[in-house]
Amino acid sequence: MAQPRLDAFQVIADPSRRQILQMLTKDSYTINSLAENFDMSRPAVSKHIKILYTAGFISIEDIGRERHCILKQDGFNELQNWIDYFDSFWKNKLKKLETLLNNKMNKK
Repeated sequence: MAQPRLDAFQVIADPSRRQILQMLTKDSYTINSLAENFDMSRPAVSKHIKILYTAGFISIEDIGRERHCILKQDGFNELQNWIDYFDSFWKNKLKKLETLLNNKMNKK
């Protein structure tokens, strides 16, 4: 049975997951090295990692005997598409306002 798709906004709503994502912009981390940065158990950090992985925000690669978490683009694409939709909406509104104001100025 396929796992239900996680909503990207619910995934990043958690401050710990956002902090993990920010940490991964600097370097890849093992789950243990990530866990050292949080005041929670390693299983709790692993749960956050699994959510980020399932939502496509990170990949996990085996390097030697360790598993490294690496930032991945996929999860961010959903966020960017949502933001792009509203950027387009506001650009259209502003373009219509600009046209309206130009027409008023030209009539004077």
